[in-house]
Formats: sequence, structure tokens, C-alpha cells
Amino acid sequence: MESSTGGAHTRSEILSQPRCWADCFKALDANGQLQQVGKRWAPPADWVFIGCGSSYYVALGAAATWTAVTGQPARAVPASELLLFPDLVLSERRPCQPVVISRSGHTSEALRVAELLEAQRNIRTIAISCTTHQKLEEISTLTIYQLPADEQSTVMTRSFTSMLLGLQALAAEQAKQKDFAAGLRRLPALTAPQMEELAGRVEQFVGTHTFADYVYLGQGPFFGIANEGMLKVTEMSCSYGQCFHTLEFRHGPKSIVGPETLVTFLLSESGYEAECEVLEEVKGLGATTLVIANQADAAARRAADFLVELQLDVPEYARLAAYIITGQFLGLYTGLKKGFDPDRPRNLSRAV
Repeated sequence: MESSTGGAHTRSEILSQPRCWADCFKALDANGQLQQVGKRWAPPADWVFIGCGSSYYVALGAAATWTAVTGQPARAVPASELLLFPDLVLSERRPCQPVVISRSGHTSEALRVAELLEAQRNIRTIAISCTTHQKLEEISTLTIYQLPADEQSTVMTRSFTSMLLGLQALAAEQAKQKDFAAGLRRLPALTAPQMEELAGRVEQFVGTHTFADYVYLGQGPFFGIANEGMLKVTEMSCSYGQCFHTLEFRHGPKSIVGPETLVTFLLSESGYEAECEVLEEVKGLGATTLVIANQADAAARRAADFLVELQLDVPEYARLAAYIITGQFLGLYTGLKKGFDPDRPRNLSRAV
């Protein structure tokens, strides 16, 4: 199914993630950038994570983690929302700490947001990026680098997970949550043995199924990951994808369900029982179901047409990066099956 060159960079970059994460943690621990944030920015402040596209979905996961780990208010906004409706995001009564997320450091809306905050609003910004010598680092007060994560491909894969993990590590550092920090750093070794087998399983599943619609469902910290899964299959295969909070899917959207609809469930630990009830309901309506869980019970096993059990002995919020890998492979192999080259997706460029 896969040509000798089509999607080669994307596949390699997906598979490289555990090694890339370990390299990023090693670099962060050596350069002390996370500690610099603690020295230069003292709480309390509302943290605002800002991005575009995949970087906005990084922001959703980072904001959820920040609130859970530090206890401080945090939210995620698209860069365009802050540019067009700044007064809905910024408040003179409550200080905020913006974090601008951009793989390339050249994303036009991210640059405009950083300039707005720094020059017009006199608000110091933190940036996170996978490259150096770029415009965003010139504008922002401090930049956190995840240099091992940069990619040749247009579509973000390891840069997404690495920037998310970097911001989660920052939350752990700010809150002095050593157990959570240790869980993040165990993730590469725990995930690496699963990668090749998972790639083969997803490739085989895609090869034997054809879908008209792709739906991703997740709650809480997994909602941003569900959005990213939706985006991967859309970008790499030009397929129609949608994303909903898991229980919200019951309120109207489930009308699209049928065997030609692949519904992917990101089952959390915290909301497992309620989410599993939706899984059983959707399966009963005739959907084809793909289930990603850390551990699945008998009910989830019965309702899943394709099941991925991560079995990661780390805190729940430290598992977020591992939950997206199946979606990355699904986008890759669906694109190849449809005759696209996921390394060079239609109408897209590395930076907008």
C-alpha cells in the first residue's frame, strides 16, 4: 500500500517520537529553561495558551494540564480570537501570562499576537517553538525550545507531542510536582516498544476498511487530543472529520452514525464509566468504533472494532501525548490508501 517515498518523512517522524521526547527532556534539563520561567514570572496569574491549528490543540491540552497540576486558572484560545476580540481574552482586572505556541516561529497570527501583547499591551510573553533564529523569539520575552522535534513534513506530529510535553513539564516545574514530572519523563521508554506494532495494526485496519466520515470524541484534557486526531485525518487524507466532547455526541451529532462512520473514542480514566456508556450506545447504532484507553474493561472490548490499550503506568494527564499516536498513523495510512502523499498535503504549507 505504501510507496517507496510517499509519506516516508511523516512515518519516520511519528515513529521517532519516544526518542524525540527523551532528547527534548534531556535538553530542557540541561539548559534550565523551565527553571527560568519560575524565576522571572511569579504567580498568581491566569495563564493563556495561544496557538493556531495543531498548536491551538497543544494549547488545549496544556491549559487543562496547567489547571490540574498547578491549581492556577488557565485556558486556551486561538491566536485569531485574541487578535479580533482581544477584550474577550484580556482583562485589566486580572493579570495574565500568555504562552504563544508555534512550531516554526513564523506563524503570522502568532507573531501578530506576540506583538500585540508585548508592544501594545505591555504584557510579557513566553514562546515555545521547535526552531531558532526566527521572528517569534525576537518578539517574545523568553522562548522554550524543543529543537529535536522539528520536522521535514508539513503536518505536525512529533512537534505537537513534544511541545505539549514541554508545557506539561513546565506546569510540573511551576507546581513542584515531582511525581508528575517523573511520569512525563518515563513516557518515552514506556511508549517506544508499542510503536512499530501499532503502526502495523493501523495500516492493516485502514487497508480493510473504507469510511465516509471520521469522528473523534474526548472529554477534559483529551478534548484537545481528539481535535488533533480529527485534524490529522483531515490534513493527510483530505477526509471529512469532526470532533465533539464525548457526551455531547449524544445530543444530535449521533444522527450521522452508520457503518461507514469511524468513531474514535479517547476514553479517560476519570470519566470512564460515562464515556463507555456512549461507546456502547454508538456501537449499538451501527458505527465502526476505534477505542483508545489506558486500560479497557470487558464492555469496552465488546464495543470496540479496533482497540488500543496503552497500559502506561504514569498519571492520567501525563498520557496525553501517547493518545494521539494512533490518530497520526490513521491519518498517514488513510492518506496513502487514497493516493495522497502525507509529506506534502494538498493546499497546506509548514507555516501560515
